[in-house]
Amino acid sequence: MYRQGALPELLSPAGSFDAVVAAVNAGADAVYFGGKQLNARAFAKNLDDGEIARAVVYCHLHGARAYVTLNTLLSERELEGAVRRAGELREIGVDALIVADVGLIARLTELYPDLPIHASTQASAHSTEGCDLLAKLGAKRVVLARELPLSEIVTVTKNAVPETEIFLHGALCVCHSGQCLFSSLVGGRSGNRGACAQPCRLPYDGKERLSLRDLCLAPHIPELIASGVSSLKIEGRMKSPGYVFGVTSVYRRLLDEKRAATPSEIAELERIFSRGGFTDGYFTGNITRGMLGVRSASDKANSREVNDAAFAPLPVPVELACTVAPGVPATLTLSAAGRSVTVAGDVPEPAKNAPLEKGALAARLTKLGGTFFTCDPAGVKIDLAPGLNLSPGAVNQLRRTAVSAWEAGERRAPLPYTGDKADRPFPKSPLLSVFCRTAEQLDAVAGLLPPGSETFLPVWEEIGATVPSGVSFPAVIFDGEREEVVKTAQQARERGIDLALVHNVGQIALARALGFTVIGSQRLNITNRRSAAALSRAGLSDAILSPELPISAAAEVGGRVLSYGHIPLMLTERCFIRENFGCEKCGKACFTDRTGAKFPLLREYPHRNQILNGVPTYLGDKQNELAAAGLTRLHLFFSVETPAAAKEILRRFLAGKPLDAVARRTPRTF
Repeated sequence: MYRQGALPELLSPAGSFDAVVAAVNAGADAVYFGGKQLNARAFAKNLDDGEIARAVVYCHLHGARAYVTLNTLLSERELEGAVRRAGELREIGVDALIVADVGLIARLTELYPDLPIHASTQASAHSTEGCDLLAKLGAKRVVLARELPLSEIVTVTKNAVPETEIFLHGALCVCHSGQCLFSSLVGGRSGNRGACAQPCRLPYDGKERLSLRDLCLAPHIPELIASGVSSLKIEGRMKSPGYVFGVTSVYRRLLDEKRAATPSEIAELERIFSRGGFTDGYFTGNITRGMLGVRSASDKANSREVNDAAFAPLPVPVELACTVAPGVPATLTLSAAGRSVTVAGDVPEPAKNAPLEKGALAARLTKLGGTFFTCDPAGVKIDLAPGLNLSPGAVNQLRRTAVSAWEAGERRAPLPYTGDKADRPFPKSPLLSVFCRTAEQLDAVAGLLPPGSETFLPVWEEIGATVPSGVSFPAVIFDGEREEVVKTAQQARERGIDLALVHNVGQIALARALGFTVIGSQRLNITNRRSAAALSRAGLSDAILSPELPISAAAEVGGRVLSYGHIPLMLTERCFIRENFGCEKCGKACFTDRTGAKFPLLREYPHRNQILNGVPTYLGDKQNELAAAGLTRLHLFFSVETPAAAKEILRRFLAGKPLDAVARRTPRTF
């Protein structure tokens, strides 16, 4: 959705109520924060329900919007609880939810049509078609991938149906968001579940090769305004209120003045938080080693003073009008932020001694400590009949009732909720499917495959003696890369290849338009039936489930199980092979961590990289257990194996034998 000339929303982070106050005080147009569950920053302080309600009130009093994150992947058993949780947040009065799970997006749209849904960057939207698919599921706004350059941001924003939001400032993941399994599969802490252990900040081959500097687009404010995006987002829910206030203040000034930052303002941002400086490499397309950065001792020292800052809520002036008349309940009208409420209290009594005076009544009504309101006693409008008395307790209660009534006006009326489960949309009959990275691998294994097996080669791979039944699309296809991919895919279709393995929601419509039957890869992060059903309606005929699911959870969803392979842990926009090893090492490069574990690197289209798990997943000797759970559609992923090794692995797999090497199993929990 293009908004040429409109000033984008400035969206600030908050990991606590104090940070909400800091963001609003600094001039944020909107604030996003998480509750105590189901958000991608599980280790932030986060807000309980009472704090969320107060945050909504505080934001709205100052003309800001309040967004809450529900941006983790969900198991089948968690989904309906998440739906109920969203209903509670809707009633509290939040302005939108930020959601990653496509099943939850679709379900919330069905139940709560008045609650805007923003698709998180974890949904991996990097193309017009990806944004439009998320819009069909119900997203009003899509947070674009951080890897997009300005030209792609403008193209998507001009052509896509939903609003677009981009990250403006803060920490960068080296992996495309939603595509990182490093922390999960190697460390047991899922980034898709909000518990990332940040393996990208660790050394590999003795150096911090994956640690990126923080993003800073302060020099590009005029281009951002002209881009038409709806929202500019600061990252930092793990950061202090001082960080939130300082960064928000700088960007508020730049946006209001519609100008780029000065060197002194960049220095101010660096003093607040830095990893040896900033980067705008993705935005400008200057994707080089210069994007790398680590947090030095001097960086930490510079930030210490900022982190210790404290912020108090800014009081909002209100108007009060009180009527006290004989024989009827006293009334109080409270007006703030363009909205008024009138409440009734006790009936006044005839005064026995000294009657109630206007000054005393005004003084008690304006004791608004503990609220977000303030009022000068001299400004209170009072209609007080003579000879009456109203006890101090009754006046206090009248004031508290008025404040509560005004705050309650931020809430929405509940909507009826009906719980149900989606059907399993994918086929259940046994099937073996195999991805081979090279034609030589496919030629080696083809003779062993049972009849009816499906085989996939990358769409750009030259076909050898064996024609695959399917092509695998690139993991990422920017709009500017679409034409080349379409041309290559059309050539495969003309050869009679009718299956396409797709890796992103935006590729479903693209593959269908080319006449392919569409299979989803594990990169779609399907972890519950609602997601499976939503993507089935969008055109998927089958899908490989997330490798983060244990067998029991996968059985509840139904689909293909990734049963062998060095699973991709990261998908990077940068070519680390070229940077660290030279192009001549393409296909042979790997990183080694502090424990000696190796992580192979492979080129992805056009010069992106995949970082693979050095320990393969293997379930060939677990097929009886899988079958007992109803999981008989199994997928094998060959990548770094030699043709001979791939053939031997498949032989063992078909025989149900253990792998003759250390192997990873499915996780026990999700």
